[in-house]
Amino acid sequence: MTDNELPFAFGAPPLRGRLRSTPEDFFVEEILGYEADGAGEHAFLLVEKRGANTEWAARELAKFAGIQPMNVGYAGMKDRHAVTRQVFTVHLPGKADPDWSALPSEDMKILSAGRHSRKIKRGALRGNRFVLVLREVEGDRAAAEERLAAIASRGVPNYFGEQRFGLGGNNVAQAKQMFGGRRVDRDKRSILLSAARSHIFNGVLAERVGAGQWDAPMDGEIWSLEGSRSWFGPEAFNDTLAERLARFDIHPSGPLWGDGEPPSAGAVGELERAVAARDEDLAKGLAGARMDQERRALRLLPRDLTWRWLDDGALEVSFGLPAGAYATTVLREVAATL
Repeated sequence: MTDNELPFAFGAPPLRGRLRSTPEDFFVEEILGYEADGAGEHAFLLVEKRGANTEWAARELAKFAGIQPMNVGYAGMKDRHAVTRQVFTVHLPGKADPDWSALPSEDMKILSAGRHSRKIKRGALRGNRFVLVLREVEGDRAAAEERLAAIASRGVPNYFGEQRFGLGGNNVAQAKQMFGGRRVDRDKRSILLSAARSHIFNGVLAERVGAGQWDAPMDGEIWSLEGSRSWFGPEAFNDTLAERLARFDIHPSGPLWGDGEPPSAGAVGELERAVAARDEDLAKGLAGARMDQERRALRLLPRDLTWRWLDDGALEVSFGLPAGAYATTVLREVAATL
């Protein structure tokens, strides 16, 4: 199911417009939740890059420092067609920092440098802050503002974004080929496993959005804790769970498919198994790869969501998201983008 085929929580988006007219129209700032500790073998660099992906930046930093790319750490992959700020660590045991201001790149600059005792690990971040600008806007402005207000109070379905599935969504087809016996290298294997899990998750979430139950409890629900990968259940819905759901402390969850049976029961379990059965080759492949059965929240609440109309009629939208969430899943409920 492509991004355009996934059902909307609030109906068709009221606007159309162009996103990423320039990299500056898609600004991302990483929120680590911690600072450099001030000492150690790793340079701790806040980097701003324009129109460049994270792996390229890591290779350029390694080349400049005279080390192997494997000795450069970063917490998350950032969009290429954007201006992004994120932290990299560069392992320099027994070495002084090079002159980072002399980094020979027009697409990347070092905003600050310190020292840190550890290499940054993948996933070791709290989230990201986005500032998106939609240009050549057409549609109903009043309806768009009502939609944005609804998103601020209720959230959006927590779909995996199209970036997860590769060019033209081809990663799912490649995952099926891999599970059918095609050999792939280790890095590609990880990408294809993630795409397969994401495809099944989006299928489950799409069914619940279509039924109006993406942010409401169903029988046999597994609950995801806000800001955590932890979950619990199933257990009968009660006043305590209702209060926690209303204040976004917990969310209904969907499966990140793996080996064994999902923990859900009742109507939720039946739905999840039925969706997985539609892509039996993916589900069996993930089980054979010994992936764990894990969970992901079905609901995503953008933090500190604000918007304003610029002088040229463009719409600027700002918000924060937890790690692993996609800005495009928020914007798609407001505008169809070119």
